[in-house]
Amino acid sequence: MTTVRLPLFPLNSVLFPGLVLPLNVFEERYRAMMRDLLKTSSGGSEASGDPGGSDEPRRFAVVAIRDGHEVAPSAPGMPDQAAKTAAEAGPAAGFGDDPIKALHGVGCIADAATIRERADGSFEVLATGTTRVKVHSVDASGAYLTAEVEELPEESGDEAGALAEGVLRAFRSYQKRLAGARERSLATGADLPDDPSVVSYLVAAAAVLDVPTKQRLLQAPDTASRLRDELKLLRAETAIIRNLPSLPAGDLTRQATSLN
Repeated sequence: MTTVRLPLFPLNSVLFPGLVLPLNVFEERYRAMMRDLLKTSSGGSEASGDPGGSDEPRRFAVVAIRDGHEVAPSAPGMPDQAAKTAAEAGPAAGFGDDPIKALHGVGCIADAATIRERADGSFEVLATGTTRVKVHSVDASGAYLTAEVEELPEESGDEAGALAEGVLRAFRSYQKRLAGARERSLATGADLPDDPSVVSYLVAAAAVLDVPTKQRLLQAPDTASRLRDELKLLRAETAIIRNLPSLPAGDLTRQATSLN
């Protein structure tokens, strides 16, 4: 087993390989993380202060929160006493005495292609999910959380190709129903990929599902298992939308907004 220690960024959402992750970073613990990542040269980056000339990625691990708060009470607008308490709690603020228990055990490595520091010290970040990881331990001794993680290989599984075709058909039907509920069009089938693993991650990210369900899809043992689960979910969700035409579109698409 080979592990690596990476900065850890917990979110109220699930990141999948290949998907883009924009972040508005304003909490001090994550500002410190971005300042450290800026010290890692990454060729082609538009990051502030980037010397360039290296292809070393700026990697951090993103994990979904199981039981905790994405934004600590030290966020702008919170009472002074709450802010003081959160500051004293350090990088684990909002995640209890043992942060690993507050987080899901499988996450995704993010590669930050762009890190821009604003005048107020906050950061605008654009990253892309790359590889699934299993979290073995979490360290809260520094300015921000770090984790010992193990990269998880993506196995194809049985009949992944045929399953991907079925999922694409089900996803197109789902899109049409959802577009009707939202009274606007979504992406067409021509925009969808052919690679089974890419299909599985794209559908998992694009479907309107809650965090526990998306986390289950991320943790699937192989591509085929993920696609089988998605096929059932898409058929069920399409039936719900079809049978509840009067449900407000906002109720169908509402998701929590990430403040980071």
